[in-house]
Amino acid sequence: MARVNASDSVPPPEPAAMRRHYRAEGITPEALAADPMTQFARWFHDAARAEEQGALYEPNAMVVATADAEGRPSSRTVLLKAYDDRGFVFFTNYESRKAREITAHPYVSLLFPWHPMARQVIVSGTALRTGRDETAAYFRTRPHGSQLGAWASPQSTVVGSRAELDAAYAELERRYPEGEQVPVPRYWGGFRVVPERVEFWQGRENRLHDRLVYVREPGSDGWRVERLAP
Repeated sequence: MARVNASDSVPPPEPAAMRRHYRAEGITPEALAADPMTQFARWFHDAARAEEQGALYEPNAMVVATADAEGRPSSRTVLLKAYDDRGFVFFTNYESRKAREITAHPYVSLLFPWHPMARQVIVSGTALRTGRDETAAYFRTRPHGSQLGAWASPQSTVVGSRAELDAAYAELERRYPEGEQVPVPRYWGGFRVVPERVEFWQGRENRLHDRLVYVREPGSDGWRVERLAP
């Protein structure tokens, strides 16, 4: 007789009945920094403190949305590894689906979903490859196992089994034991997303959220701020 889990007999919750009421303090244009990267640094600092307090998990996790040459979208979660006045940086296999789509269509969107804080940051911009020196410098900071993983995984391609991945990793582990330098794969590197729009979303009561967007002024390094209806 098949065994029935207790959870199988309990109907799933109705999504329409699931609600959270946001009572966070709002944001105003006057309180924003002069540019979006400075404002992002402020909110990222808040998110990092929330992680230290156990209220948020991986504040540098972001959803990267891309589209192929026919405009069909796809998204996945990756980790932000650097940000500065030039933009937001993440690393990946250049032969992965996301990288191939960026090559065909370099406009991407980033989403930082800081749900416990009732905050989101949404970035629209153009993704450019980082230089090999920058890629190599970051690769050297990765744990040894993660360096081997970059070689072992033919990202986004079909594999026959988990055993194939484990065998590939074990072979690399024999070839490059702990303490031996792992070369940077030629097909692996970074993307820097240069922002054109950056939205700061703060949840408010009655779904009247604050949405303030920095929009890059054409032909300049300046930004204007617009408020969007929730």
